[in-house]
Amino acid sequence: MKAARVVDRTLRIVDVELPEPGPEEALIRITAAGVCHSDLHLARGDWAGVGQSGLLGHEAIGVVEALGADAGQWVSVGDRVILGLGGTGGGYWCGACHYCLTGKPRHCAQSRGIMGTFAEYFSVWAKSLVVIPDGLSDLEAPLACGGLTAFGAVRKLLDHGVRPGRPVAVIGAAGGLGHYAVQMCAGFGYDVVAVDRGEERLEFTRTLGARLALDAGQAGDAVKTTGGVDAALVFTANLAGFDLGLEMLGKAGLFVAVGLPPSSDGPIRINPFTFFFKDPTLVYSAVGTVEDMRELVDLAAAGKVRSHVHRTGRLSELEAIFDDLHHSRYLGRAVVTDLAR
Repeated sequence: MKAARVVDRTLRIVDVELPEPGPEEALIRITAAGVCHSDLHLARGDWAGVGQSGLLGHEAIGVVEALGADAGQWVSVGDRVILGLGGTGGGYWCGACHYCLTGKPRHCAQSRGIMGTFAEYFSVWAKSLVVIPDGLSDLEAPLACGGLTAFGAVRKLLDHGVRPGRPVAVIGAAGGLGHYAVQMCAGFGYDVVAVDRGEERLEFTRTLGARLALDAGQAGDAVKTTGGVDAALVFTANLAGFDLGLEMLGKAGLFVAVGLPPSSDGPIRINPFTFFFKDPTLVYSAVGTVEDMRELVDLAAAGKVRSHVHRTGRLSELEAIFDDLHHSRYLGRAVVTDLAR
């Protein structure tokens, strides 16, 4: 079968053996695989010590082709499923430790990630799969990580007391994750301030439900007269977006980091006096749980959330898709729709 591999920071499409499902695993024939920004970072070695070589891809939709021992209690052969739950912690978790029992399975000491969905077939722990309705398009494959990650970030608003009706900034709003967050925040009743660069991207966010769309260069000054936003959700993979989120935040606001900038950008820096005067709550948000995925699939099936896919291609075009993603040549998401070529 065909699969993408990174060897010494070089992306290659290679022939590999068909995987065999192990105990409690299901073999999936992948019909569509989403392209996440983290795939680009991994392929190009942007994160120090991570992604120099190995597998790529962690969000996909496919069909169950075969089952390993004891996997039948979770899925059946022929089921259409969505897999992913993000690259970290979605491949296995113990289910009994403190982190698993408090809804944070990615921190489980036994957790394993999912990586390798840029391939014709993929074997995965059946318990991590969610069966999807026939009406849900294969182009919704990016829900597996991008959509779920945005969903987890938006849910933190209520967890930290930011109520619907209050102003919330989504930074990187036209991107692969941000465009989900704009839809979700608007649907849940928040006053969405979308931040991105360029009129085309800003107009796109308005169609998703943003009340106000601001260019990143003017966004900080634009919200000062109103005292800032109650929360900033930062989806950009650069530290400039983090700085802007903190700048836009009002007093006692919530800062939710989602993007992972390249290691070369350096660490987050916060002026202690700014920290003192603004008194913000700073949290990170990554992916979600299987139950979150079920809820998200229901929202998507009901038409409440949609993956806006502006780039598709074959597996052999993956490097070109990565290049387009790096240069922000498309809005929303990209999906590999032919894993055999």
